[in-house]
Amino acid sequence: MVEDMTTPLLSDSEAPSDALPVRLTGLTVAILGSGDFSRSLAVRLVASGVRVVVGSRCVNRIPSGLFPDGVELRNQEGALSQVCLVFMAMFPEHYCSLLGLQSALAGKVLVDVSNGAKVNIHGPSNAERLAELFPDSLVVKGFNTVSTWELQTGAHDGSRQVMICSNSTEGKKKVVQLARRMGFHPVDMGGLSAAREIEVSPLRLFPSWSGPVVVTFLLFLFFYGYGFLRGILLPFLAQGHNAFYRLAFDLVEESLPAVALVTLALVYLPGLFAAWLQLWRGTKYRRFPSWLDNWMQRRKQLGLLSFLCAALHGVYSLCLPLRRITVHRLVNTAYRQVKAGTEEPWDELGVWRSDLYLSCGVLGLGVLSLLAITSLPTVGNTLNWREFTFVQSGLGYIALTLSIMHTLFFGWDFAFHIEAYPFYMPPSYLLAVVLPCIVLVCRCFLLLPCIFTRLTRIRRGWESKHNCPVLQHHHVVPNGIPYVLLVLSQAEFQKAAEEVKQLKTKPTDAEVMEIYGLYKQATLGDVDMARPGMFDFAGKTKWDAWNAKKGMSKEDAMKAYIAKVEELKGIYGI
Repeated sequence: MVEDMTTPLLSDSEAPSDALPVRLTGLTVAILGSGDFSRSLAVRLVASGVRVVVGSRCVNRIPSGLFPDGVELRNQEGALSQVCLVFMAMFPEHYCSLLGLQSALAGKVLVDVSNGAKVNIHGPSNAERLAELFPDSLVVKGFNTVSTWELQTGAHDGSRQVMICSNSTEGKKKVVQLARRMGFHPVDMGGLSAAREIEVSPLRLFPSWSGPVVVTFLLFLFFYGYGFLRGILLPFLAQGHNAFYRLAFDLVEESLPAVALVTLALVYLPGLFAAWLQLWRGTKYRRFPSWLDNWMQRRKQLGLLSFLCAALHGVYSLCLPLRRITVHRLVNTAYRQVKAGTEEPWDELGVWRSDLYLSCGVLGLGVLSLLAITSLPTVGNTLNWREFTFVQSGLGYIALTLSIMHTLFFGWDFAFHIEAYPFYMPPSYLLAVVLPCIVLVCRCFLLLPCIFTRLTRIRRGWESKHNCPVLQHHHVVPNGIPYVLLVLSQAEFQKAAEEVKQLKTKPTDAEVMEIYGLYKQATLGDVDMARPGMFDFAGKTKWDAWNAKKGMSKEDAMKAYIAKVEELKGIYGI
């Protein structure tokens, strides 16, 4: 009865039917080590209804009350006597001290939770060294990306994702079931060789942010330096006008909107490059250049940095009336008008101009806020593909258009006056608006029916005769399949590719990788392509999924893809 009360009523709906967690009644887990991670892991396991035995070299040195009630403390050999799953909660340099327990560890699942000491993916991982030391054991890498805080507070207050890899299917399955019982979401990363990436992933400091941050910082330095040269240094050298007080506030306030506008344009520029490249090639099955691929993978980070600069620009603008120099100018202007007995005339055009540029700025910042919110995984995962594309692409271009209008209404006709070019240098906002305007014009060209139709056909799998041998020899394909049947199969394949984007619930990571591998094999076949670089973690996962399907013919992969999509439609709905 006690075990029945701890069994969930509903299993994890995101898990495939063949990998649903089984009842782990009476499961006992051993933890070798008595450090902080061991204590946090024991807390989480006990809370999940698992019996825990902690093995230590010096049991008497463990303070009383360090581990929760119900945890047994034994020596290392005694802890291994009645368990089949062991957590190695110790530093890798101490693995050799367990060589005397090889016979006790034989046949057991050893979970390596260690991380690498430095970023090195070329040498063997800690898990691979552990497998060499204990060849008769089933070594599984996992839980190294979970912190002690996440283990103690539970999966609801931390990251739910746990990356797991192993060469043993049996050992991996046991660890996956245990992770689900603990409330985590296991992600199968493949064989034990993937442990090299898993171990160094906690050591990397924002690997996908380094490039966008550097680009944004260089843009800020450029516009700040340009404003300093144009508005402060050259007037001081030529006319003796001292305006160095503008360094702390004015130049920052002028540079931030320029950086935000250019950075937002850089978010959508690689998509235009990709579209024109596909039009020029006449196919979507040729890989983009590495620089363009990396650029497209950093669009989210560039967009968030653009939103940050725009938000700071808004805060700086709100602070303008609070500045002492603003009060000084207002008082002096009012004093001069009263003394002269004059009145400022009503400027209808100026009122329209200020209201329009302020309204466009506020609306643009509001739309950017929606883009930033939907970039959060917890929000983006609730959207289907069409909704996500509408927000990130459709609303994104609306935000870019509003930002351009905000800049143009601010400049008005001032750019056509000679006073706007002191020392033959244009204002900074004029430099910033050039690239966004080019992006917007190119996007409008892509929306022309003659171009949009061809691009849509290419992205749905159509290829020009130059790139598609089937169209060059359209009577019979090499395997002897009639062309009519092939066309019908390709039509079903393209239909399935569209339907998988409209699933009501997102499939599991394993299912997503399976349909990705089948799709690549069905479209490209056994094409030899280099494995992505060390920092392209997602790219390597996709490459492995595709590589697992190598050897299948395109026709078989196409049929398997269609069948898999039909299966997912039955599970998740459409």
